[in-house]
Amino acid sequence: MVERSLSATPFHWFALLAVGFAAVIADQVTKQIVVSQLALGDSVHLAGPLDIRHVTNPGIAFGLFSSWATIVTALTAVAVLWMLFYFARAGARHPVLPVALGLLIGGSFANLIDRLRLGHVTDFIDLRFWPAFNLADTFIVVGVAVLLAALVSSERQPRLRRTAPKTSG
Repeated sequence: MVERSLSATPFHWFALLAVGFAAVIADQVTKQIVVSQLALGDSVHLAGPLDIRHVTNPGIAFGLFSSWATIVTALTAVAVLWMLFYFARAGARHPVLPVALGLLIGGSFANLIDRLRLGHVTDFIDLRFWPAFNLADTFIVVGVAVLLAALVSSERQPRLRRTAPKTSG
């Protein structure tokens, strides 16, 4: 029996890079718009619970580890490199892997750019009942959800169909 290679092909790399690049650009453009239009702490109400509020976060989700900015930056860089290494070896494992990891890597890299350039991440999506976040955070969460769904669905055994017993007649 011949096993197919799970390594990423040029097509897989193109898909990953296209999704990742789009995520970085969308995140950085929206952050720049917020920074140029709103002073730190200012907000604009859009609809329902949604506000655009300019805040900064030196830590990770919910402001955790804000005093460990250097370690958070280093760990983020290591995580991005690990995901690229994993993708090189297993990019053809599942058809949605380039999209899922593209979102994860793009979101992580976009926040890493902020950390390296500014020493903090700019957050602006404020739902009032949840800490403010940005598009990169959204891409990371969606990427993880797609990745988990793909892994669960690929590990799940197919169901056997039940057939009605034949009656002789």
